[in-house]
Amino acid sequence: MAAGGGTKAVVTALCANLAIAAAKLVAWAFSGSSSMLAEGVHSIADSSNQALLLLGGKRAQRAATPQHPFGYGRERYVYSFIVAIVLFSLGGLFALYEGWHKISDPHAIEHWYWPVGVLTFAIFAEAFALRTAVKEANEVRGGRSWWQFVRTAKAPELPVILLEDLGAICGLFLALIGVGIALITGNGVWDGIGTLCIGVLLVIIAVILAVETKSLLLGEGAGEEDVDAIRTALVDGDTVTGVLGLRTMYVGPDDLLVAAKISVAHDDTAAEVARAIDEAEARVRAAVQVHCIVYLEPDIARTPDTL
Repeated sequence: MAAGGGTKAVVTALCANLAIAAAKLVAWAFSGSSSMLAEGVHSIADSSNQALLLLGGKRAQRAATPQHPFGYGRERYVYSFIVAIVLFSLGGLFALYEGWHKISDPHAIEHWYWPVGVLTFAIFAEAFALRTAVKEANEVRGGRSWWQFVRTAKAPELPVILLEDLGAICGLFLALIGVGIALITGNGVWDGIGTLCIGVLLVIIAVILAVETKSLLLGEGAGEEDVDAIRTALVDGDTVTGVLGLRTMYVGPDDLLVAAKISVAHDDTAAEVARAIDEAEARVRAAVQVHCIVYLEPDIARTPDTL
């Protein structure tokens, strides 16, 4: 996976969730807790999601073809959108159904030490996975807040893992609270209520992921800072005297398409303009950290123009 893809965080989360899913399902089999079943399915969904992210990262590395001249970088966005769908359906909707079913037909939790022990283990395992994701994200987050990072990151894997791990820890505490109250009161309805809360949490996270990934699929431009840097880099004050129009779009998490119309003097020779374009392209690539695919169209400045 390319830089910023958080491969270590994805693999760590996958290993943790496989172990947690097995433990939760064993606890459900012995205790009959619906919260444990919902959390087990949640961990299975998370595991499949991380496998999808790894698959998307692998497929995105394919070389460009005549049919896909800008490569397959956006495939990472496609798989991230599938992750949101899986989390919504397999995680959120199943938990909502299981919670409603447990409230409609409550029964006491048996062998309480199974769900309590497994939930405690799962909290520590998910906390370790979240710590790894936070550490990876801090390397590329810069000065952005966590919410800004989730909203503006062009590589989808780290925001997905961060939200999944955070949701998993919150869900585990909800399950622990539901199981705890059910054990104290002897009323299995509380286990179902905890399961419903888990379902609502997963649906909210899935919707956030879907909205953000849809924006990436539609094609997002460079951030304000990068756009300003590109505008400044294009103008040399000699041959290139201004920027008449500028469009940017990420064709993949690590590839930025830059198309600009630049103004040149009417008496510049073709050789001078060609040299100025080459130099401007080099300055743009040096001005931003991401790989840039640059197309420049020279024109004579008259009135504000658009591409």
